[in-house]
Amino acid sequence: MTVTTSCFADATGGMEDAEWDRLAGGRFYSSALWLRLCALSGGSVSGGLHVETPGGGRAAVPVAAVREEPNPHLRWHDLLTGRGLPSPGPGGILVGQRRGYLAHLLTGEGVDRAAAASALLDAVRALRSPLHEGEKVAQVAMYLTTPDVTALRAAGVRAAPVALKTDAWIEIPPGGWDAWLGSLSGHRARRIRSEARKFERAGYQVEHRTLAESWQDVARLLARTEARYGRTVDVAPMAESFRAQGELAGSRSDVVLISRPGEPPVGFCLYYRWGDTVYLRAIGFDYDRLASAAEYFNLTYYMPARIPGVRWLHAGTETAEGKALRGAMLRPLWLLDLSEDSPLTGYDEEIRQHNRSLLDGLRDSSPAVAAALEYDLWEPYC
Repeated sequence: MTVTTSCFADATGGMEDAEWDRLAGGRFYSSALWLRLCALSGGSVSGGLHVETPGGGRAAVPVAAVREEPNPHLRWHDLLTGRGLPSPGPGGILVGQRRGYLAHLLTGEGVDRAAAASALLDAVRALRSPLHEGEKVAQVAMYLTTPDVTALRAAGVRAAPVALKTDAWIEIPPGGWDAWLGSLSGHRARRIRSEARKFERAGYQVEHRTLAESWQDVARLLARTEARYGRTVDVAPMAESFRAQGELAGSRSDVVLISRPGEPPVGFCLYYRWGDTVYLRAIGFDYDRLASAAEYFNLTYYMPARIPGVRWLHAGTETAEGKALRGAMLRPLWLLDLSEDSPLTGYDEEIRQHNRSLLDGLRDSSPAVAAALEYDLWEPYC
């Protein structure tokens, strides 16, 4: 099979957005909107790979041609060598989208997953990068779920998967806010109620806007947050990036802003609502002007949990304990080198040892994290 660079013609490989979204289903980070937002970022070339399956169905996956990826969370060479593991070179084909850290193999309704994984694997391996002029390059999938890893391994991937991070999901029962609190332990529910009351007593003004209406405040507050953690950013290009995202996303982006009466906003949370799920994207504060009223948890979790019809909060990676304390389930995300000649082949035991070490460290970090880990999704490769 020969796959040309035509799949890099645009973010969905030339497929109409509606058709791509039928394959993506409810997976926002695989949606045409999100892929087009990712394509606004420089440094790599975004695309979409789609194939016919033997049974007449369709399957797809986002891809990107990478030479020097600016996002450190996608630099597979740095991530693997930092773990003491062999790695392909830093350039090649990224399988998965460039932001969001949750990738999926996409299939039409009724399509056999094994057949879809096999067809996509063949197509990925035949793909040519528009940045490498015919060079043979690696094809590395990042932030895959366990079911997709299992399907690709069954399709012929020889390299073992490397655990990267936890992926946090908070389920909101059909009864909404009150039902969610009722599903938590008494101690956790009391903590959340206390934090919600503290925020209400602080007297903040709360505004709901789109990103197109608030990109300047979003950039300013995110830069303040980065500075608090010792990271210096240039506000102007960050603001321009948010402006472009807001223009493309339109009404599909949601920004919650909080402020004191008559003053500029002191905090924001940017999220996207997709079906019954809220995908939390960014949060920032002017910390010197906060009222110590649990602003972070209220904007990130408690306000979205109150939205009518929301059944899931996707809280993403990092800060596993804080999310576990609010009822999150922690699922693994994996790196899988799809290359036929992967340098990871033959290192199964070393990789399994790394994966076990990560899982053990999470389990031992706190009782809340230990209870939140979905062990059946970790254990096949640990």
